Amino acid sequence: MEKLCIIKVGGNILDDPAAQESFLQQFAAVQQRKILVHGGGKIATTVGKQLGIAPNYINGRRITDKDTIDLVTMVYGGLVNKKLVAVLQSLNCNAIGLTGADANILPAIKRPVKEIDYGFVGDIDVEQLAVSSLEVLLNNSMVPVIAALTHDGKGQVLNTNADTIASALATVLSKIYEVRLVYCFEKKGVLENVADENSVINFLDRKKYNALVAEKKLADGILPKIDNAFAAIESGVQEVLIGDANDLLQNMTKNVKGTLIKK
Repeated sequence: MEKLCIIKVGGNILDDPAAQESFLQQFAAVQQRKILVHGGGKIATTVGKQLGIAPNYINGRRITDKDTIDLVTMVYGGLVNKKLVAVLQSLNCNAIGLTGADANILPAIKRPVKEIDYGFVGDIDVEQLAVSSLEVLLNNSMVPVIAALTHDGKGQVLNTNADTIASALATVLSKIYEVRLVYCFEKKGVLENVADENSVINFLDRKKYNALVAEKKLADGILPKIDNAFAAIESGVQEVLIGDANDLLQNMTKNVKGTLIKK
């Protein structure tokens, strides 16, 4: 199998011009097939306030009403996506910007209303992902840059967590490629003590993760990312790395600096 790296970049990197520039230079320099997945929640919030669209969160999750889905479609699929693509083109990286509706790569279903109505939020069925379309791009030396938007197949764009999209793509593409999934953010990795930047956990398996959760040693914000990582690992992805965006190139080697997750 050929190697494929699926890299998700976090919002705090996108919000910092210097950090974003450094990350994109490193991403462009990765010498293998690759896909970039991004969100842009903080940028959407800023633009939304300028347009009079107030953010609404419940338990840390964005409620995506009619105005908000138009907002995130505009910001994720337009403003953020095309700026990233333009910078990558300047770095001789032949990027192509996509949402989940393009080439039907990310069909999803609107999340059913239970205790909370999340609005226009999409849940992915990995069995429906159109990997053949991504293969065409990858086989022709193009680099997909995918915004955190899916669609329901009936004309409606849906908002979907970027970490989840990256995990789903890694899962389906692991049947064709040897996949490494990389979550890049502003920390050096998963921290055993969130107050200590040097307390990076270098290796994490399910047993150790369950023990850390039971001991309440991990910050709540990192848990969904790790859950997405294990979902990918348990579905055939070779390994997942969570680490600092500034260490991306080093983390493409065997001497990783972040947190490596395996079975």
